[in-house]
Amino acid sequence: MATNSYTKYDEDFKKSLVSLHQNGKTQTQLCKEYGVSQSALGKWGKQYSTVEMDDGDVLTAKQVKELQKRNAQFEEENLILKKAIAIFTPHSNND
Repeated sequence: MATNSYTKYDEDFKKSLVSLHQNGKTQTQLCKEYGVSQSALGKWGKQYSTVEMDDGDVLTAKQVKELQKRNAQFEEENLILKKAIAIFTPHSNND
């Protein structure tokens, strides 16, 4: 019977390692020191990395990704509305 060697880490631990990585520790150092895999640390980096905005707000990478997705939807809707306006707006003979 196979044993599951999966270890569940709490969110604070994950965020701490990401913070340490952002402040200069290498992935290799962190993996050796805390006994986590590089793939897990990379995944956490994508999930918990933060970006500071010009106005001082701090967003997680996940929030940035959601905003990018939402922006793409708005751009698509905007394009559709522009096409609809072009179709339904009568053109004058002076154009």
